[in-house]
Order: sequence, then C-alpha cells, then structure tokens
Amino acid sequence: MKALSLLVAASLLLACQSPADNADNDANQSPAMDHAAWTRQANVYEVNIRQYSPEGTFAAFETHLPRLAKMGVNTLWLMPIQPIGVAKRKGVLGSYYSIRDYKGINPEYGNEADFARLVESAHALDMKVILDWVPNHSAWDHPWMTEHPDFYYVDPETGEISNGRNDHNEATDWTDVAELDYSNLEMQEAMRQDMLYWLEQFHIDGFRCDMAGGQTEAFWSETIQALRDHSPELFMLAESNFPQMHDVGFDATYGWEFHHLINEVARGDKGTDELHHYILRDADKFPEDAYRLLFIDNHDENSWNGTVASRLGDNAHAAYVLCATLPNAVPLIYSGQEVGLNHSLRFFERDTIDWSLDSQADFYGLMNQLNSTLPALANGANGGTYQAITSNQHRVFAFARKMQDRDVVMVVNFSDKDQDITIQGAPSGNYHDAFTGEGMRLSVDESSFFLPAHGYALLVNDGGH
Repeated sequence: MKALSLLVAASLLLACQSPADNADNDANQSPAMDHAAWTRQANVYEVNIRQYSPEGTFAAFETHLPRLAKMGVNTLWLMPIQPIGVAKRKGVLGSYYSIRDYKGINPEYGNEADFARLVESAHALDMKVILDWVPNHSAWDHPWMTEHPDFYYVDPETGEISNGRNDHNEATDWTDVAELDYSNLEMQEAMRQDMLYWLEQFHIDGFRCDMAGGQTEAFWSETIQALRDHSPELFMLAESNFPQMHDVGFDATYGWEFHHLINEVARGDKGTDELHHYILRDADKFPEDAYRLLFIDNHDENSWNGTVASRLGDNAHAAYVLCATLPNAVPLIYSGQEVGLNHSLRFFERDTIDWSLDSQADFYGLMNQLNSTLPALANGANGGTYQAITSNQHRVFAFARKMQDRDVVMVVNFSDKDQDITIQGAPSGNYHDAFTGEGMRLSVDESSFFLPAHGYALLVNDGGH
C-alpha cells in the first residue's frame, strides 16, 4: 500500500496536530496521573531468569547488571520468580506463570538472600526492579487449593474449579493453573497482603501484573492504593489494553494494537498511514498521561509467534525506534533482543539464550540514552505533543514530538529501497541527526534528505526556528 496522497495527508495532518487538545476527547480531559518522577524516563528490560544463563540463577544474571546499566537499562522486569506448580504441570519445568506460593522463591533460581542481593545490586547501579505478578490464577497445588477452595472460580457448567480463564472470563487451554474468584473478598485481601510482602521484605519498585484485566476494578483500586501507601514511588504495569486500568491506578498498559500493527507495517501488509490512524485512536481512547508499553518482542511473542527477525525482518530496528519515540511510549527490550535472539525459546523447558550472537547493544543503548535524555521523548504528558508529518514516498513514516525549541522529528524508511525523502509539515529549525550527527535545516513547507533502505533518522532541534 502506498503512503497517503498529499491531499489526504494534509487533512490527516490537521487532525493530528495535537490529539491531546481534542476538546471532544473526554478521556484526555482527565488530570495528570500521579506517576513517580523516575518513571518519566523509564525504559523496561524483561528478564527471563530461567533462560538467561546455563545456570538459570539470580547470581548468574547478576553478573550481567553492569552490561545492562552500560546499555542504559533503568528498569528490570523479572518474570515470575516463585515456585512453580507440580500438579498438572506442562513440560519438564512447567510454566513460569503457574505459581505454587506467592511469597516463595523458586529454588532453581536461588534463595531469598540471592534475590535480595540481586535487588540491592540493581539499585546500586540506579536500576529499578519490578516483579511479575500473577493474580489471575494459581498452580493447582497452591496451599489455597486445600485451605481455601472457596478462593477459586467454579465453572457453572461443570461445577468444578475452572482452569485458568482469559480477561473476558472465557475458557482457555491453561490446564496447569486454576482460576481465582475475585468475588471473594477474603481472597482479594490475601492476594493484596502477598503483594505487600515483596515491598516490605525486598524493597522492589513495582509490579508487572499478568492478565490484569481479569480482576475487578475495585480490587485494583484498593490494592494499588495500599501498595502506594507503603511505597509511593511504585511503578505499576498492567498486561492489559483496557483504558480503565489507568483509572484504577496503573501507570502503564500494553500497546498490543501497536505491536500487531508494526509487524504488519514492517512486512508491507499495511501502509504507514495506518500508524498515524493508530496514534489518533489510541489518543482518543486513553488518558493523556497514560503510559503505553511498546515492544517488538517479549516472552509470549518470542515463544509462540516467532522471532523478531521472522516477524519484522530487516525493519526490526526501524520498528523499535518507534517504540522509543512515539507519544506516551515506554519501550521494552526482551532478554536476548540486544544480540538478535534468533530462535523461539521453549516455554516449559531450559533453553539458554546464545549470547555469542552479534551484539546490537550500541543501537539499543543509544535508543535508551535518547529516550531518557531528550525532553520531548519523556513518558506521558511530560513529553512533546504529537504532530503528523507527511511524505509521498512509498513506505515512509514521519512525525514530530513538539516541545518549543526542543522538538524532535522521527523519519523511518520501511521500504527495501534507498530513498531521497521529501517531507512536509516538520517544525522549522536547525536540526542534527542523533544517529549520524549530520546537521540539516527543516522547513514546514518541504524538506529533503536521504535515507537508506530500512533506515531511520531522529532529528533533534538545535534551538530556534
């Protein structure tokens, strides 16, 4: 599909000038959220302890912390570290998300002292640690199964405790876990206390909440308030694409729609104009200050839907720069992504990442640096406003993040051909390319420059117009 015609693009440009200022957008009229100051420049690195090293331990992962700090990682998301259920286990080692004890440590990873040392070492390098939390279901051999069977959801058709169900209370093939019943207030309080335990004992900095749309809004409102009463600087990430998760206190939600769309754009199945339309839809649905987790890979995508290379091909880096520069974006890197993880890690067995692959750490490190230091790229409402920029070149996507004399302009060439790019609508001024250092003058009327196939430019305003 070709990019929008100039006539259509001009009308899109007017619509895109500042979606946060749309007076008809009720969601965007909400006040700024109470985000901790450090989260305004947060990026997230997802850690798969089991697959990270041959040892698969906290101690082995800890040796990588200096490397990750050098790469500009500032927030570590640890996939579940609790003991894994044995009853109805899938595979040899079972699913990370089959929790046998919410307050326990998986002995395969180490012990409490090992985990405490990992958190302390991360904090010493100015990195935050958030823990993956699984509130939707537990393992079948969790003590609650015998001590509190009423904590579990009973399938109305079978009269038996249900397997794990999705966010819409629909049946799944998650036979290794049992669904929890959020109409039970005693269960809710037990879950809340188990979450508080990790704040009190290990001083973690937040939670990534698995299947967060499967619980009641009342539970999350009360729970997040209790967690923040204990730790005001907490970061809460919901694995959910529901806008109301921000109303109950989550800082960030998953940009699933963006993820699927960027795969399609990278392959050429959809045109770059669809990205502009997505940004408008997302701004219309979500509060102005809502963070959105954007990614080209994570544990689910890698294990079940193929590698970055198989889904995005030569456009992988071009796609990731959007994860780090789009409005409200909190960018995510998955374990091994920085060396081009080239196979789908087995989910229920040991399958160690090959760290001998060619490093891409310089690219991801630069993206982390730019994302955390350019004011226009700050997370949420603190960042620059979005402005569409048009081009009649095939498969080119461009936009600006406007912030007075600190504007940035992002231009991506998703095509497999080198192109002389012409754009219209960029904020006028003197700029330099953050990747090459090359200086150039941009004009709101028309600007031209060269981009190689699958190339990108992040143009930073040098001040003034």
